[in-house]
Amino acid sequence: MTPPLDSSSPVPASAPRIITPIALVDLRAGEVEELRYPSTTVLVFAGVPGAGKSTALHRFFGAGPDAEHPVRTASGALVLDSNHTRNRLRHRLGWAPYSLWRPLVHLAHYRAIRDALREGDGPVAIHDCATFRWSRRLITRWAARSHRELHMVLIDVPAEQARSGQISRGRRVNSIAFTAHCRRWETMMDSLGARDATHAPNPDPHPLSSTSVVIIDRPTLHAVSRIAFDAA
Repeated sequence: MTPPLDSSSPVPASAPRIITPIALVDLRAGEVEELRYPSTTVLVFAGVPGAGKSTALHRFFGAGPDAEHPVRTASGALVLDSNHTRNRLRHRLGWAPYSLWRPLVHLAHYRAIRDALREGDGPVAIHDCATFRWSRRLITRWAARSHRELHMVLIDVPAEQARSGQISRGRRVNSIAFTAHCRRWETMMDSLGARDATHAPNPDPHPLSSTSVVIIDRPTLHAVSRIAFDAA
């Protein structure tokens, strides 16, 4: 299993615009052209509902919002977006309110992640809120068992901006669930020392056990033109 994060690596103004993330890298308000990862990376795009996870997967990997199955890119990356699972199950369950069959979407999505990491060997890009510790543990365990490096991109946006993102896509999360997502997100950010630059990351009984964590805001993410994986 990859070691937990234990240091923060701020990017100076003179840093190269192509970055291979290691440990904890705060790119908020930064200028980055490309993020580059190893060929067998498990790359998790995380954020509260409406943060822009699906938008990022679509922009960087061409995984359109209307797809119904995992998308394989020309470079060999496999993209797993929970919205793809939702689109597929809608044919059979769309007659019922989504709140009733949401658990089935989550179950099928995590099953697809497990199978992809067990059976494939190329890079995998994953949509996950990461606000549930159990989901982070599952993905960490599956990545370790497949001898892959786990990397995370945390899309850090204000709650109001995320809510606007939900409205624009027509998939608004109920206020109670959204507030809970935001609360858990803030707890995770605090554990990484991402809310107070004067303090080191706080110790956590189960930190994000990944090779790298990139914390990024929407403007910086929008300026990134490419996410690349090294040749195998």
